[in-house]
Amino acid sequence: MNERRKLPRMRALKGAKIIFNHRWSTIDCTVRNMSKVGCCLQVANPVGIPDEFELEFDSESRPCHVIWRKEGRLGVAFG
Repeated sequence: MNERRKLPRMRALKGAKIIFNHRWSTIDCTVRNMSKVGCCLQVANPVGIPDEFELEFDSESRPCHVIWRKEGRLGVAFG
C-alpha cells in the first residue's frame, strides 16, 4: 500500500472532543495518530459528525475538516 500522507504521523492516544453546531454539540473521541497537518480520530459512531468542526485536545482547539471516513474512524486535516 502506498503512503499518501504529506507528513508521517506519530502514534497517539489522547482523549478529545469534536465540537460543532456553534459549540452546542460535542462528541467524545480519541486521537489515534497525528502530525502537524492532521490526525486520525476514533469515534463510537461517525453518524452525524459534520465535514467541518473544531477538535479540542491538550487545552487547545483546532479547526478541522474530514478527509476520509471509515467504520469508527475519521481522517481529518487541520485548518
